[in-house]
Amino acid sequence: MNLTRKKSVADVMAQSGGKALPRNLGAFDLFLMGIGVIIGTGIFVMTGVAAATYAGPGIILSFAFSAVACAFICLAYSELAAALPAAGSSYAYSYAAAGEFMAWLVGWNLILEYTVGASAVAAGWSAYFVGILKAGGIELPHALTAVPHDGGIVNLPAVLIIAFLTFLLVLGVRESMRLSRILVFIKLGAIFLFLLLATPHVTPRNWVPFLPFGMQGITAGAAIIFLAYIGFDSLATAAEETKNPQRNMPIGIIGSLVACTVLYMAVSAVLTGVAPYTELNNAEPVTYVLRKIGYNFGSAVVGVGAIAGLTTVCLVLIYAQTRAFFAMARDGLIPEGICKVHPKFGTPHVATIFVGTVIALISGFTPIGIVAEMCNIGTLFAFIITSACVLILRKTHPDLKRPFRCPAAWVIAPLAIICSLIIMFSLPGATWVRFVVWSVLGAVVYLVYGARHSKLGAADAVAAPAE
Repeated sequence: MNLTRKKSVADVMAQSGGKALPRNLGAFDLFLMGIGVIIGTGIFVMTGVAAATYAGPGIILSFAFSAVACAFICLAYSELAAALPAAGSSYAYSYAAAGEFMAWLVGWNLILEYTVGASAVAAGWSAYFVGILKAGGIELPHALTAVPHDGGIVNLPAVLIIAFLTFLLVLGVRESMRLSRILVFIKLGAIFLFLLLATPHVTPRNWVPFLPFGMQGITAGAAIIFLAYIGFDSLATAAEETKNPQRNMPIGIIGSLVACTVLYMAVSAVLTGVAPYTELNNAEPVTYVLRKIGYNFGSAVVGVGAIAGLTTVCLVLIYAQTRAFFAMARDGLIPEGICKVHPKFGTPHVATIFVGTVIALISGFTPIGIVAEMCNIGTLFAFIITSACVLILRKTHPDLKRPFRCPAAWVIAPLAIICSLIIMFSLPGATWVRFVVWSVLGAVVYLVYGARHSKLGAADAVAAPAE
């Protein structure tokens, strides 16, 4: 059993040039998809929790630190997404650069990232939805809006939104992105409305002390809100459905990161300036702040925008997860029936329905805090391996056509790895334990099924006697 066997770059390119998935996405679609998935959880859900329990007003610096780390990682991703535009993003790059087993571990953690990330966002969506109904005089039963850990039976709104988005993604990417584009503009309008209404009420004394948890709070806060920045690697999974991916992938990845970072820092500064950070430990901090200063109607409007924003995040994360499954199933590492493409809709409908079902169950029955931390550590692991793949391919394939080249790659890629490690080691010990258990479980699944059904392994077995 050869755990380090690698897929050739030519094979990766041949798969990405196939016609299994139609190419419908342009640069602007990717840019909006990036904004759609990056802006959502960080602003509308996790900002308040991270400020109240980890960083205080220093959450502004936490966003800045995460953005710097993501800038390094973005440059690495952009090079690989342009050079190897294949579904599966980090998984596909690792297969060509680091070998099958490492690619499997990356893919296994992409499953963790996208699945639990969508679950956490669905929980936040539910909180905003219930809050808006409550403001309108409609109060849903606690048993149907809370997970068992919080005294409920099931978080039904979270389950229903995932079911709806799964249905939409089965119908087609073009239809899904059309809805996503509308929702992106709605949530951007909500963010600008929040800034317009809340900025005049900023009280500088709320920023004192600025670092109540010390410098460690900045990195701890960055580790928690890093969930906000996982969008750009979701874009990389769309490479096979992108027109001219060599040009459009870097535009979508880098452009959306820059735009979103500016908005993140502005909103976090206003949030902590209007309300003491100790009051922000809830799942709807933005609308809470507006209600606090007397804008009940504005709170409702922004709440609608928040729901739109969180909807787009869920949509793109479910989409990314199905494409990761599609790539892994195509290589034989998971059952190939999962990557079956619907003859009419042109979507991997089996994978989409399976992923949607799992996410609905997690969001309906699992506490959001545990889910978010698990998502972050899986994301960071994938980032580290991807950044290393840039350097490996620079050495092993110096002549590979790179439409976008990461500047100063031998500086940027190691910095991306270091920043990711800093954030990983800031996560709680319990999260590391779960991550190790998840990775060991993944290794077992690979040895029992993936290694025995690998198409690359089968091709090697056929070639060996001939040689």
